Amino acid sequence: MTGAVLFDWRGTLVTTLTEREWVEQALLVLGRDRSPGAVNGLLAAIAEANGDQDRMDGPGVDSDAALHRRTYLEVFADAGLDAELAEALYAVESDPRHNPFAVDVHETLQALRARGVRVAVVSDVHVDLRPAFDAAGLGGLVDVFTLSFEQGVQKPDPLMFSRTLEALQVAPSHALMVGDRSRPDGAAVDIGITTLLLPPLRDVADRRLDKVLRLCDAG
Repeated sequence: MTGAVLFDWRGTLVTTLTEREWVEQALLVLGRDRSPGAVNGLLAAIAEANGDQDRMDGPGVDSDAALHRRTYLEVFADAGLDAELAEALYAVESDPRHNPFAVDVHETLQALRARGVRVAVVSDVHVDLRPAFDAAGLGGLVDVFTLSFEQGVQKPDPLMFSRTLEALQVAPSHALMVGDRSRPDGAAVDIGITTLLLPPLRDVADRRLDKVLRLCDAG
């Protein structure tokens, strides 16, 4: 029997800005040139500064809010960006309003609650997601938020999952993890949690969470 469902956030419950959309949004906020050439130039500069090792997604970056901000601003500085643009880019990256929920999230969480299934959000993130869930009318449907910057660790560290289960008071064998990336989210299987990996959410109109309900009913 499924007693709890643990959901990843970005790519699972909400969409994520593409890198191009991210840069375009920051330029829009500043009223700057958003021509393809300008955007392409910024994307290339950021990619070169970020490097093949992907500094902005490096180990531990999401487990410390101060480290996250410092890392991003260092990359922007190395890319030759001015302070105003760097701050705008970081603000867009940090604003959950740029991550709208899929259309089937509310009904799915309601259906889980009606079944007596507890719900957690387990996310590698540097900002508090609770206000975003509250604003979408979803806050009362989530029992536990396990956010990496509050935990001091991030997925795939098993503590992200074990601490969530402890807070939910549910055994691994009675839980389901739902995510969109094999390495961070798929690590839940290592502590005995059945895991469903969905393709990353690209459009809020995509309805994919019926699979979660089917698995819960089957269990």
